This record gives sequence, C-alpha cells and structure tokens, in this order.
Amino acid sequence: MVQRISREFKDISLSFDRHPVTNDILVIKNADAIKKSVRNIVQTIPSERFFNPIFGSEVKTSLFEFVDFGTASLLERQIITAIENYEPRINNINVDVLPRADQNAFEITISFNIIGQAIPPQQFTFILEATR
Repeated sequence: MVQRISREFKDISLSFDRHPVTNDILVIKNADAIKKSVRNIVQTIPSERFFNPIFGSEVKTSLFEFVDFGTASLLERQIITAIENYEPRINNINVDVLPRADQNAFEITISFNIIGQAIPPQQFTFILEATR
C-alpha cells in the first residue's frame, strides 16, 4: 500500500457559494475538507452518483432497523468499510456509534489521522437519523 504525502488538501465547497472578493467557488482545506468528505461518503447511498454507482455506504438502509446496540455495531462496520474504500487521505480510523432511542437516531463519532500532516488526530460527531 502506497502512503500519500501531502502538505495541504483542498476540496471545493459543495454549497457552491462564491468568494466575496475573487468570485471563485469557495474552497475548504485540510482537516475541514477531509471531515466533509468523510461525512459525504457516509451519507451517500450507493447508486446515488451516476458515474460511480458503488460509491457510498449502506448506512441509510440500516436506519430503519431498531435503534439498538446491534444496529449500532452494524453501522460502525459499514462506516469503517466505506471510509477505508473511498478516503485514501486518512488512516487509523475509529468509529463510535451510540444509539439514541429517544430521538430515533444514532450519534456517530469518527476519529482519524490525516496522512502526511503532522497534526493531532481529528475527530467530529454528527447525528444520523432516518428521514421520512
């Protein structure tokens, strides 16, 4: 496995907002870009992207199951697999899934290291819930 070494990562903002001075599309950088990418991978349903039908994760199909620790364990494995398959800029991925039965949702915490950058491990949390 080849490890990529980079000093900076840049992605375009999917909001497509414009920079007030240059009028270019906004750019998100480094850890913020990777966090946004990881979240997009987790929330994309396979077949949702026309030219890459296998991109994404199966977590949306599991959200209609019970909100319990069994489903949380399944979600954890699905998230790790999807991130390992589609985000080559990170390693040492750890995913914690906490069921929130009262909210019919799961609290997802993802931590990782960015390859090629000497910064502390990154972590972010978001809520994953079934949309009706």
